[in-house]
Amino acid sequence: MFSILALPEKAFNTSTMVKVNRSKSSNIKLPSDELSVGETARRSGISISTLHFYEREGLVTARRNKGNQRRYARAMLRRIAIIRIAQKAGLTLAEIKDALASLPQDRVPSVRDWRRLSSAWRSAIEIQLHNLTILRDQFESCIGCGCLSLTDCPLRNPNDVKGISLLSEDVL
Repeated sequence: MFSILALPEKAFNTSTMVKVNRSKSSNIKLPSDELSVGETARRSGISISTLHFYEREGLVTARRNKGNQRRYARAMLRRIAIIRIAQKAGLTLAEIKDALASLPQDRVPSVRDWRRLSSAWRSAIEIQLHNLTILRDQFESCIGCGCLSLTDCPLRNPNDVKGISLLSEDVL
């Protein structure tokens, strides 16, 4: 519970001061515990449309106030940061959504939560690094060539059997 105590101006020789006493057992949710769509987007470094997209995809949640406006818990800022880190690491939204399903929605993920997530993502990142290394090496072998030959180039689409079969022999 909280109470407001107005102190007389003369006591401090300044303007009227207001002191707010909050008890630790108060369950009153103050407006500062939630953020508007714009504030959430600004503080997380994403656009409002991206925030709405994340919500449609089930990556973040919001409640609606009486005016039907979205309100995001402060914990969503950390959740959005995790989404952005995972995207930078090359994880798909489906992989991110699966991982986030194990996190609490009502609080900021703990260090233990983050360790579990990052350990699970590590193997996926290692596979990506391996594939990128192979691609880089293939690029190096083609730098001088530049041909992108359908029969010889390692960078062409090797599974495009239908496309190759449609080409005449003189094109190959």
